[in-house]
Amino acid sequence: MTTSTHLDGPHAVYTGRATNWPMVLLSTALVAPLAVSARSGPGGSGEVALLLGLLLIGVVANLLTATSVRTAVGPNGVAVRFGAIGWPRVTYPVATVRSAEVIDLPWWAVAFGFWWTPRRTCCTVRSGPTLRLTLTTGRTVTITVPDPHAAVAVLDAARAR
Repeated sequence: MTTSTHLDGPHAVYTGRATNWPMVLLSTALVAPLAVSARSGPGGSGEVALLLGLLLIGVVANLLTATSVRTAVGPNGVAVRFGAIGWPRVTYPVATVRSAEVIDLPWWAVAFGFWWTPRRTCCTVRSGPTLRLTLTTGRTVTITVPDPHAAVAVLDAARAR
């Protein structure tokens, strides 16, 4: 995990990147039995090729989008990017954030990636101390960051302006 906080001057900025390589490797490794069963199944070679192609696309998508969460907090709000290519990407302007707090996210509540429901958004890759935003719409956003206390301090400073 990497983190950087610049509290000097009128514009405080926090940046952080959280990764969970063990979970990415585990989810990718779980595809191997599917590939083996596809090759030994009764289907024709066209079906096997299609299944293996879909599995390969799933593994590549997992590696490109679910390996890490990069977060920047500052005067413009909270920006979140995923994985090696920075997609999906989401931004929450300061004016849309009602409150920010640090919560302790239990292991069983981790979404391992980007999850959206009508009431909440989860951008998480690990358990432990996590940034939780409550938006003016009532929606909650949970984001894995290396130092959630610094992220809350920077966001509070930006909201006070």
